[in-house]
Amino acid sequence: MSNGTTDALAILSANWWAITLRGLVGILVGILAFLLPLPTLTALVWLFGAYVFVDGVFNLVTVWRQSRRRRGAHTRPWWALLLEGIIGLAVGVISFLWPGITALALVYLIAAWALVTGVLEIIAAVRLRKVIKGEWLLGLAGVVSLVLGVLLAVAPGPGAIALVWYLGAYAIVFGALLVALSFRLRTRHELLKFQGVAA
Repeated sequence: MSNGTTDALAILSANWWAITLRGLVGILVGILAFLLPLPTLTALVWLFGAYVFVDGVFNLVTVWRQSRRRRGAHTRPWWALLLEGIIGLAVGVISFLWPGITALALVYLIAAWALVTGVLEIIAAVRLRKVIKGEWLLGLAGVVSLVLGVLLAVAPGPGAIALVWYLGAYAIVFGALLVALSFRLRTRHELLKFQGVAA
């Protein structure tokens, strides 16, 4: 394993907690979606907007931390994280500024976000395949995002309750996969720390 790859893995592993937090937020959003299936469309928009906004912030924080610590030692393409973060922030802000948009517009907005996120997560998983075992979890999370995006784009009219359930199921599965990946990264981080490599 090259020095650049080792450094990049150390940075990614050192930030395992951010991936855990991102996953837990997703699980929490999913549980709330199932427990409160009858909130107004405004509440649904705000719930989704808060989730994608926080998700975008975590991605931008990861880009910032990587750029501060070691330039050029990125396991995951910085532009993919940056783009994912900016899209998350933009969709979150739109959701808060215009909560009265129709359910159909919201469905297409979520579908587009899920498709873009899915592609970017799969790209990241492909880059990680030679660096860490368990990268398939991130790839699978990307596939889950793509499936959600396709389902919403193909059948946009099942109503707000179905949308809540789609989002709830997606957030729980996606969050659980991220938490599982973060545990693998934590184990790797502890190993690197033991070897005196971790940052």
